[in-house]
Amino acid sequence: MKILDWYILKRYLGTFSMMLLLFIPIGITVNLAEKIDKILENEVPFVEVAEYYLNFTIYFANLLFPLFLFLSIIWFTSKLANNTEVIAFLSSGVSFYRFLRPYIIGATIVCIAALGLSMFLAPKASKGFNEFKYEYLKRGHETQETKDVYRQVNDNEVIYASHFRPKTHTASNFTLEHFEGNELKFKISASRLKFNTEDSTYTLSNVDRRVVGEFGDEISKETRLDTILPFEFDELTPETYIAETLSFSELNEFIEKESRRGSGNMNMYLVAAYKRVSIPVSAFILTIIAVAVSSMKRRGGMGVNLAVGISLAFIFIFFDKVFGTIAEQSTFSPLLAVWIPNISFGILAVFLLLKAKR
Repeated sequence: MKILDWYILKRYLGTFSMMLLLFIPIGITVNLAEKIDKILENEVPFVEVAEYYLNFTIYFANLLFPLFLFLSIIWFTSKLANNTEVIAFLSSGVSFYRFLRPYIIGATIVCIAALGLSMFLAPKASKGFNEFKYEYLKRGHETQETKDVYRQVNDNEVIYASHFRPKTHTASNFTLEHFEGNELKFKISASRLKFNTEDSTYTLSNVDRRVVGEFGDEISKETRLDTILPFEFDELTPETYIAETLSFSELNEFIEKESRRGSGNMNMYLVAAYKRVSIPVSAFILTIIAVAVSSMKRRGGMGVNLAVGISLAFIFIFFDKVFGTIAEQSTFSPLLAVWIPNISFGILAVFLLLKAKR
């Protein structure tokens, strides 16, 4: 039986690898054809373009690997079925579940590789990919929150700025409020805040300071105040794509910090974190569906199996994108949104598996 396992496992991994090698150059070609005008217009150095497409390759493979995996399994399993090899395996006394074992072994290998990719390598690639995109291809597009910035910077202090300018390290209509428990103890307001990068201090202009007292408030005014404040300026408004650029441990720490600050993008960060696990796990579900769909010889040959497979693959991607977007833009549970595609297709996988066994 080891011969059967090795035979299918080599086909599983080989066809999946070949699918990646075929489609990634196509993706690079399409992307380059679309972006070439801006690349030439901005006179981007060749080395940076080459690095961008290296990052694009990793980003592209991590994003679409479930689709490639699904189609590759349907492709080679359909060939086995058309050549009556599946019938020969099952007729020799091998149960359908035993026939499925090398596929599960292959899915485990792919899942472990995908977990490593999504946890460590893909975040670095995503950082380079996004930095290049916003520096050369989407100049002028804001990547950070700049209006009505509200943050809880620690357990006792909350800040607000009506306009935040990351490039110049300044903010307008700045307010810092200090609480002890639920009681406001003092409040500092300034028309302008500037972060001094050379010594990590802050300069506040037109400052109003209010100290809340038991029998009355103490109010003072200053034209200028140089001081140290309890937050890092660059961490107040992270880039919208930052969750994609952090390793799994860094992302969890970042989510915990942003939760304390009252970030309005929490669902976006949670969706990114949960997908680090849910997408690799989908390798098992898609493997079972692909085998169940393509292991039987059908009229119309491989074309029918591929048509069914492509339809199911795009439905899976559609579910993944739609529910992820809903969670990011609403109060819908990010955990549930991320796992709905796997849960739905997991139920489908069990149904198809039982049908295929019969």
